[in-house]
Amino acid sequence: MGPQLRLSSAAFADGGTIPEKYTCAAGMSNMLSPAVSWTNTPKGTQSFVLLLHDPDAHARKQVDDITHWIIFNIPGDSTSLPEGVKPDAPATVGVQGANIMGRAAYMGPCAPPGPPHHYTIELYALDTKLDLPAGASRDDIMKAMEGHVLGGTVYIGLFHREPGAMMGRP
Repeated sequence: MGPQLRLSSAAFADGGTIPEKYTCAAGMSNMLSPAVSWTNTPKGTQSFVLLLHDPDAHARKQVDDITHWIIFNIPGDSTSLPEGVKPDAPATVGVQGANIMGRAAYMGPCAPPGPPHHYTIELYALDTKLDLPAGASRDDIMKAMEGHVLGGTVYIGLFHREPGAMMGRP
């Protein structure tokens, strides 16, 4: 067995604070997805799935946490995603699933004032491409991945807003 799949970002350290330009503090229309890269792709990888979610938040008091971004069918020979992936990014970048707002797009961290939330970026290497449309739900994507995961890794970023902070302040 080779080295384990590894995820990194020049935007912030694993376990570090996520800069505001990648969060709702930049304003909902101005925030960017951070650039991420990976190494040690498992042999036989046909595609990747990247998921950004907030396990510290539970919307509507349900068990599920908040999906901020999910992108699948990232080509198996890719080693990175650029900063600022747009909702209409070409399929050569990947296909975006639905975030908590139902949009096939990146939605940055937006924790309330208080303790920082742990935003988890998960990367999965798959032995197949997923036969799902843009805007597919996280549940559908995760179900389609079953039995196809060759490896995975996790990267954590922290974010919270200061008390009294407004979303999208200049």
